[in-house]
Amino acid sequence: MNFKAYLIDQQDGKVASRFVDMDESRLDAGQVTIRVSHSSVNYKDALAATGAGRIIRRFPCIGGVDLAGTVVDSVDTRFSPGDQVIATGYDIGVAHHGGYAEMARLPADWVLKLPAGLSRGESMALGTAGFTAAQAIVRMEENGLRPQNGPVIVTGATGGVGSLAIDMLAGLGYTVVALTGKAGEDAYLKSLGAAEVMTRQSLDLAKIKPLGKEMWAGAVDNLGGDVLAWIASTMKQRGTIASIGLAASMSLNTTVAPFILRGACLLGIDSSQVGEPKRSAIWQRLASDFKPRHLAALTRTIAFADLPQVFDEFIQARAHGRIVVDIAA
Repeated sequence: MNFKAYLIDQQDGKVASRFVDMDESRLDAGQVTIRVSHSSVNYKDALAATGAGRIIRRFPCIGGVDLAGTVVDSVDTRFSPGDQVIATGYDIGVAHHGGYAEMARLPADWVLKLPAGLSRGESMALGTAGFTAAQAIVRMEENGLRPQNGPVIVTGATGGVGSLAIDMLAGLGYTVVALTGKAGEDAYLKSLGAAEVMTRQSLDLAKIKPLGKEMWAGAVDNLGGDVLAWIASTMKQRGTIASIGLAASMSLNTTVAPFILRGACLLGIDSSQVGEPKRSAIWQRLASDFKPRHLAALTRTIAFADLPQVFDEFIQARAHGRIVVDIAA
């Protein structure tokens, strides 16, 4: 059986991506074969497909780190033909053929049944971005974060993870402050639940004190670099930071002062390798109390054929909210 796929390969040492027709025999090994209905676009996907980042670990590879669809065949008894399923993370789309295809075959341990309360399209509006935001909130709450502790700042606020984190946190009763480098986004961010919007340009990152004014009970940071250093210096006593991205910088130049004098916690969030039972538990939260109230409003759905046109939005930092790919369209 032939199917359409968006294949990432190398030509003369450079990344080259294109639509191809593939035979099912070329799918990777796995116990569960899935007819894919939806995928999504993450910053990681854009880096992989364009070669702007060293993301792909095996060429050729079908892109797309997220997918949702219907089981066609399974040799694992946990799944049966007709089951609606989702899969995110692990090696999907970077070292194992991913979601930018009409068919996928995955190891059974990477696959989850679609939680009640989510459609396949909604699950991909969440995707890796939603899973990452949810995991950050879970980890922070495990470390004592509560709405009454004080405000939570979310950086990279207009991106997928940032937008979803704002919506989730506000829905849980937190006072959320959105930090963005983009002008004119106040109305959008406040519509998601942000109580206040700050601009990155308003920060004096050249003069970060070891201990600044105590401001934040929690933080979801997509940026890294000097912004993360500033956040650390301005945490409240026993505040907690979830570090989830490096959109600004991989470097972190800070001091131990916030951690040993204020008891601040810096939590690393890795969404790719989270296994069971934690992965299913987070997805159950995403389908219930964590489910964003404005998911449809912050999501744009595109046809599979239009996929290559959106990658540049992420590379040029113009991406807004979430993009779902309708593979059947």
